[in-house]
Amino acid sequence: MKKSLLALAVLGAFAGAAQAQSSVTIYGIVDTGIAYSSKVATATGGTGSKFGINSGVIQGSRIGFKGVEDLGGGLSAVFNLEAGFTNDDGGLQGSDAVTSSNLFRRKSVVGLAGGFGTVLLGRQTDFADTISAYTAVNDFGGVVSNSGSGLNRLQGTRTNNSISYTTTNLSGFTGNLIYGFGEQAGKTSAGQAYGIGGKYDNGPLGLGINYYQSKAGSTPSDTSLIPAAGTTGNANTAAAVAGNTALKALNVVASYQFGAARVYANYSRVKQDLKGTPTVATATLGNAQKVDTYEVGTAYSLSPSLKLLAAVDHSRATFNGVDGKGKLTQISLGADYWLSKRTDLYAFVSNMRATDIQNPGVTGGATGSDASQTAVITGIRHKF
Repeated sequence: MKKSLLALAVLGAFAGAAQAQSSVTIYGIVDTGIAYSSKVATATGGTGSKFGINSGVIQGSRIGFKGVEDLGGGLSAVFNLEAGFTNDDGGLQGSDAVTSSNLFRRKSVVGLAGGFGTVLLGRQTDFADTISAYTAVNDFGGVVSNSGSGLNRLQGTRTNNSISYTTTNLSGFTGNLIYGFGEQAGKTSAGQAYGIGGKYDNGPLGLGINYYQSKAGSTPSDTSLIPAAGTTGNANTAAAVAGNTALKALNVVASYQFGAARVYANYSRVKQDLKGTPTVATATLGNAQKVDTYEVGTAYSLSPSLKLLAAVDHSRATFNGVDGKGKLTQISLGADYWLSKRTDLYAFVSNMRATDIQNPGVTGGATGSDASQTAVITGIRHKF
């Protein structure tokens, strides 16, 4: 009897030790807002106001699982699985022409971490997503996506079949490399992608830079080149130009904390050399050959719980075979009030103006029918 009790005690000790060396965390965000948009294009070619409930206004609603196992000697195994969903209708968020449903479309990685840094394999964002913390994406999220940050990757665009390496913090500097495999037999360059980035944090100062380049192919690793499910795609995914560079994106960002106010500015250039000549209806940022985007903004803390927000985004687009430049200017104002460390209420008003380019509208599914559109959004976000 005593031997049995002793054996159980030893097994329990080993089990406790094993459990202490590994952990799994479940986390998520539920973000929903009520949105009003003026001058929205209707299905019959007219115009009208639009009211709706939108999921993922600031941050995409999601549920995730991340874990770490201590392997000894300072080495750990890590993983992160993250599924996006639209909580206004309860659906999974998105699919593409490659798979019928992307369950863990936001992130699906496994790798090793230690004193050397972190190596991850799977579906993941490049470093532009990390340095977006210094931009309006941090405060306004998807509200500013259509004026340029949705194209230059600051909103977090994924790379399939990729491997990344991120350094540890080196006196404030963190660097990153990413490579995406195109997985096309006979032509290694087809569909491949690669990027390099870095950031520097020193007290109130934050600096970041990232460059990303991807190539066309039948199975492009850059998900921005994959057509949406049910569509026929575009010139960027044509097999006839497999291996040709489809996208180049450069982001340079800076942020500084002046007491209660954080001020920031950034610049990006996106080149898409494979884009054809657009029609009036398809003259969008996504179909431009070159887009330069400029941004300035601030976040002012009136109190530990309340922030006042402002940002101006301006993009200039050049199209193949078209004289002149299309211009988009978005002015956004907002307030963010934290009820607790995990729950906040927000309110935004934003105006989008377009010249010689289609007005994409401020919110998704609200393409502007006029050169100027205004949106008002209020909502709640909860993190767990």
